[in-house]
Amino acid sequence: MTVIGAPKETFAGENRVAMTPQSALDLQKLGYECLIEKGAGTAAGFSDAAYKEAGVKIAASAAALWREADVVAKVRAPSPAEVKKFRANQTVISFVNPAASDKLLEASKKAESTLIAIDMVPRISRAQKMDALSSMANIAGYRAVIEAGNNFGRFFTGQVTAAGKVPPAKVLVIGAGVAGLAAIGTSTSLGAITYAFDVRPEVAEQIESMGAEFVFLDFEESSQDSSATGGYAAPSSPEFREKQLEKFREMAPDIDIVICTALIPNREAPELWTEDMVAAMKPGSVIVDLAAEKGGNCKLTQMDEKIVTDNGVTIVGYTDFPSRMATQSSTLYANNIRHMMADLTPEKDGVINHNMEDDVIRGATVTHKGEITYPPPPPKVAAIAAAPKKEKAKELTAEEKKANELAAFKEATKQQVTLLAVGGAIMLLIGMFAPASFMQHFIVFALACFVGFQVIWNVSHALHTPLMAVTNAISGIVIIGALLQIGSGSWLVVILSFISVLIASINIVGGFLVTRRMLAMFQKS
Repeated sequence: MTVIGAPKETFAGENRVAMTPQSALDLQKLGYECLIEKGAGTAAGFSDAAYKEAGVKIAASAAALWREADVVAKVRAPSPAEVKKFRANQTVISFVNPAASDKLLEASKKAESTLIAIDMVPRISRAQKMDALSSMANIAGYRAVIEAGNNFGRFFTGQVTAAGKVPPAKVLVIGAGVAGLAAIGTSTSLGAITYAFDVRPEVAEQIESMGAEFVFLDFEESSQDSSATGGYAAPSSPEFREKQLEKFREMAPDIDIVICTALIPNREAPELWTEDMVAAMKPGSVIVDLAAEKGGNCKLTQMDEKIVTDNGVTIVGYTDFPSRMATQSSTLYANNIRHMMADLTPEKDGVINHNMEDDVIRGATVTHKGEITYPPPPPKVAAIAAAPKKEKAKELTAEEKKANELAAFKEATKQQVTLLAVGGAIMLLIGMFAPASFMQHFIVFALACFVGFQVIWNVSHALHTPLMAVTNAISGIVIIGALLQIGSGSWLVVILSFISVLIASINIVGGFLVTRRMLAMFQKS
């Protein structure tokens, strides 16, 4: 039986683990035997006893695990000491960053092992369940706001208390990828006034749907497609960047918290928050730079450090945000690994089928059968594309607005005149052939229809469900009126009265049923 193992992470301060008791149960359903190094999950909150209960075998040491495991799942890229343990036909899955890991790729090639970079999973719809970059970025974005709050001396939300008024914090999120959107959601849920910027204008709708305000630039390039392959942001032109920095300088004095998340794959992080912007911020403001590992979006960021500037601005450059929430991070990452193994085991028989024709497997594989397979070819399936750009609405002049309003008024007037003419003709025909007693009732009926239409139709759609009780009352009046008319001598009035009673009764019964159902939805169970 194929053995999949997860060693204890050797990177300093790394608390995550690539296998949890729950993911081990799922891997066993795929036909694998699970193995974990002693104490590997302790820092993430998973005890050896929990693994044993899930049917996982405990390896006494890392060396024993590497010797026995056919598949090794890790979080951080293998260290030089771990690379020496690679063997032929062994599969290793972890974050790799292959663009900057030439020695690791060469070592894996020499050992004739298969190295799968979980951070190279292509961004196609089918592969979202294996997208560990998104899983970890989601946690990092959330944690960045929590870290900012920990260093911020005020509430996020505004309050009016007996002791005085507290204004809400103003938060700017730079970059609206997975981490940025997570930061936006957390910030708005805490009550802060949140602004967000991204070079891709198509994400404006997502930002605004989360309660934040998208920062637009008055620049032609901001309306063009700024997305690279797979939905990542592409580098901007120098002119666009200058306009962007100009906007940030304008906003800096009013912003309390800046969350920087802007990264471009295989490049250094762009510098977006300059030294003069930091100097313009108020004392007590906070900058959290999620791009610190790639140089930082802020000029003053120091990787893995928290500093306070001369003007009292705190800059947080930690690179281990997912590790600071190790239990949640390990759960999501282990699920990503499990889904990757499911794709590698289509028959669920514990036998790996490394299909290099599969877009996901091929894209993530960086070494295989003694060859370096990085970089991969473009996926045959289209990547998750940016939404088609919408043409920016042209601002109408006062004359154009007036002309449009006049045209709309003429069209509405034309329709009303037509309807009145048709109604008048119908009334004339009825008056010519119907008895006088019927006409009295018909006039009341027509007026009732008109008044009822105006009363109900002008109510906001949001109030239609609560209005059910009111329409029930109106229907009750209709029934009473119809019952009074059933005894009329005119056969036509009798028929109309009967129809009125029938329709009003249906409306009352249906209204009460819908109202009862809606009220039940708001009752506590």
